[in-house]
Amino acid sequence: MTTGVRARLERIGTGGRYVIVPMDHGITLGAITGLERIERTIDAVTSGGADSVLTQKGIAERVHGNTNGAGYIVHLNGSTVSGPDTNDKRITGTVKAAIRRGADAVSMHINVGSDHEPKQIEDLAEITERAAEFGLPVLAMTYARGPGVDEHDADALAHAVRLGEELGADLVKTAYSGDPNSFEQVTDATSLPVVIAGGKPESDYESLQAVRGAMDAGAAGVSMGRTVFQHDDPEAITRAVVDVVHEDRTAEKALQRAGLTIEA
Repeated sequence: MTTGVRARLERIGTGGRYVIVPMDHGITLGAITGLERIERTIDAVTSGGADSVLTQKGIAERVHGNTNGAGYIVHLNGSTVSGPDTNDKRITGTVKAAIRRGADAVSMHINVGSDHEPKQIEDLAEITERAAEFGLPVLAMTYARGPGVDEHDADALAHAVRLGEELGADLVKTAYSGDPNSFEQVTDATSLPVVIAGGKPESDYESLQAVRGAMDAGAAGVSMGRTVFQHDDPEAITRAVVDVVHEDRTAEKALQRAGLTIEA
C-alpha cells in the first residue's frame, strides 16, 4: 500500500474502521426519501460521526460544504430500476473525474455470479489500475448476485470479497451473511478490510445487531445507505452505528446513547 492510499483511507475511515454512508441511490431509484434535499442529509449523517459519504460525481457540488470534515467517495458505475436489468452496472465516471470533484476514494459495484460479471471484472480491474497511479483508494462493492445465487451465502460472499482483493481493491463491501460464525468465513477470505451493506431498512435494533455481529466476525465497519439516510433521525442512527463500529458498544447500548427506542 502506498503512502497516498494509506493517507486517503484515513480520510474515509478512522483507525482502520469505517462508517460510510452511500447516497448514490438517486441514479438507481430517483430522488427517494432522504435524497431530495441531500445537502441536509449529508450534514446530518456527518454531524452524527460518519467517516465518509459516497455519491455519483454529479452530486459533488452538493456534497462539499456539508461534510463537517468527513471524507468523500465518488461511485463509478450504476443502473436504474427502470432498465432491463439492475445488475447491469455501467461505468458512469473515471478516476480523473472523481479527483477533479474532490474525491478521497472511488468505488465500484460488481455483481459476482450475474450475467454481467465478466464486463464488471474488466471494469474493476481497469479502475484499480488507474486509481493506483494517483494513490487513490478503491472500495469494491462485491455482491453475490445472479441466477441461482444466494446473496447471503457465506461461500458466495467469501468468493466475492476475495475477487475484490484479486482485482486490486483496497477495501471491499458485501452483504452480511446473517450471523457472526458464518461471516468469519467471509472476513477470513481476504486480507482487506470488509464492510457490510445495510440493505433495506429493518428495525434499528436488527440493523445494529447485524453491525455488531459483523464486527465480532472481524469486519472493519459498514457502508449503510437507506438504513441511515431514510431514517426518521439520520443523525441519531449514525451516532448509534458509530458507537458500535468505533466504540465497540452493544446494539442496545448504542441505541440508548443515541436516544433511540429498542424495538426487536
